[in-house]
Amino acid sequence: MSQLVLFNKPYGVICQFSPDDKHPSLAEYITIKDVYPAGRLDHDSEGLLLLTDDGKLQHKISHPRNKMAKTYWVQLDNEITDEALEQLRQGVQLKDGPTKPAKARRIEEPTQLWPRTPPIRVRQNIPTCWIELTIKEGRNRQVRRMTAAVGFPTLRLIRYAIGEWNLDNLRPGEHLSININTTRA
Repeated sequence: MSQLVLFNKPYGVICQFSPDDKHPSLAEYITIKDVYPAGRLDHDSEGLLLLTDDGKLQHKISHPRNKMAKTYWVQLDNEITDEALEQLRQGVQLKDGPTKPAKARRIEEPTQLWPRTPPIRVRQNIPTCWIELTIKEGRNRQVRRMTAAVGFPTLRLIRYAIGEWNLDNLRPGEHLSININTTRA
């Protein structure tokens, strides 16, 4: 049996247990011993972070070779065009090479969304919109770079799901620990 922790990482929290002078760390939220993050979320991103005590499971979740889908709710600056959505679906050219095709669609603002502290910047004459973006890569700040490359900068980024696991009803700062069977070769 392996332990898997689903954590709704708040904005501003860094994905490490060691203290940091500028940002709160995971240690301020998770007191479960011997679990480690399976992947990362930047301090300015929110949402699902998985932690586990099983190195093989950690590798399965986080290694790009395993192509585990990660789904994000993304608030964009302005109303995204059909052409920009299609570019995301086809793959976007970034400085470090092209991305793999993504699943991308417009969504309404998620109803279970919590207020962000601090709130996003709001410009009076420019609307915002939400998309759901699913990728199977995990490059540094990839979602933000993809939306900027198609002309719609990210204002707020929330990872909703990794593989079969999602936020469900976890509020920011809350976690859920589950025991799972893992097959060992």
